[in-house]
Amino acid sequence: MPLQKKLMQIFRKKGLTLSLAESCTGGLLSARLTQVGGSSKYYKGGIICYSNNAKAEILGVKKKTLEKRGAVSSETALEMCKRAAEKFKSDLALSITGVAGPSGGTEEKPVGLVYFGLFRQGETFIFKRKFSGSRRKIQNKAVNFALYLLSKYVKLGSARKP
Repeated sequence: MPLQKKLMQIFRKKGLTLSLAESCTGGLLSARLTQVGGSSKYYKGGIICYSNNAKAEILGVKKKTLEKRGAVSSETALEMCKRAAEKFKSDLALSITGVAGPSGGTEEKPVGLVYFGLFRQGETFIFKRKFSGSRRKIQNKAVNFALYLLSKYVKLGSARKP
C-alpha cells in the first residue's frame, strides 16, 4: 500500500486535516496526495508559491523575512507552514522550500538544500536536508521525505527528529 494511502487512513482515523505550501517541489507533494481517492476527506489544499512575490502576496510570508533570510531558509519555511495552516484552517501544515537546481545554488545555499516546516496546532518544527541528483531527483527526494515526516508525525503525535 502506498504511503499516501496509509497517510489518508491515519489522518482520517485521527480526524486531522492537512494543508501544504510548496515551493521547489512545484505541487508534486499535492499531486501525490491527491492520487489517492478520498484524500479530500483530510487534505484541504495547497499553495504553490514558487516566487518570492507569491510567498509574500498570496501566502503572507513577511517581505522582511524574504529580504533578510531568503526564500530558502528555516524562517521562510516556518512562516510558510504557519500561513498555510491559517489560510486553510487545517490541523497540520507542511511547507517545502529549497534549491532544486540545476542552477541557483550558492556556497551558502547549494543545489539540493531543502527546508521543511511542520505546523500542528500551535507547534512548529523545522527540518533541513541536503539532497543530491538531478532537479527531478531532488524534487522527488524532497516529496518522499515530506511523506515520511507526515507519517512519523501523525503516528507519533509529535515531530521528533527523524
